[in-house]
Amino acid sequence: MLINELTPEKLAKMMDHTYLKAFGVRADIEKLCKEAVENGFAAAMVNSCQVKLCKKLLAGSDVKTASVVAFPLGQMSIKMKACEAKQAIEDGAEEIDYVLNIGELKMGNYDYIREEMDTMVKLCRDSKALCKVIFENCYLTRDEIKRAAEIAGEVRPDFIKTSTGFGTGGAISGDVRLMKETVGDAVKVKASGGIRTWESCREMIEAGAERIGTSSGVEIIRGFKEDQV
Repeated sequence: MLINELTPEKLAKMMDHTYLKAFGVRADIEKLCKEAVENGFAAAMVNSCQVKLCKKLLAGSDVKTASVVAFPLGQMSIKMKACEAKQAIEDGAEEIDYVLNIGELKMGNYDYIREEMDTMVKLCRDSKALCKVIFENCYLTRDEIKRAAEIAGEVRPDFIKTSTGFGTGGAISGDVRLMKETVGDAVKVKASGGIRTWESCREMIEAGAERIGTSSGVEIIRGFKEDQV
């Protein structure tokens, strides 16, 4: 989307409002969902154990319930990732963001990455849930990012995503651009990790991101509105 076509409402619908901290309590999820509804965000993103609560709190709104899977390390077997995703979907998740197996990718085991992606995409698609694949780019070379994106271009998840926000680095516009150039229009790109201001959000959108993952959505919308004055 072109920046000059954005409105606060359109920007909000590009954002996954996120709370993924290990020490989150009910009040944190209640606050997350309240803000998501008030601002009209695309989704509220939580850990899988909080999906039922999130779904209940979002009832009656058009905000989607989203869950991370194999988060944040990605070091689970394909079977266990599918199991967690299946349970999250049964609990009410409408979008799944899973972390691919970074070690297998770095070893060049592309058949494994393809099998994992195939499994997760099929599971989500059969359940009418969106599937987003987290690369965790801070641990990858540009060649590895491109190879993972090429596989995604073949398998066709709904989104490929830059980062968990729990690694050594977050979203970088150059990575977003590389991912988008590789997949073209076949797959969308989600930028996540360290995006806390309208300026950084704008940079990711200009690079090709069509979804933004952030815990600072309210502040970003405020910054966008101030920029329009």
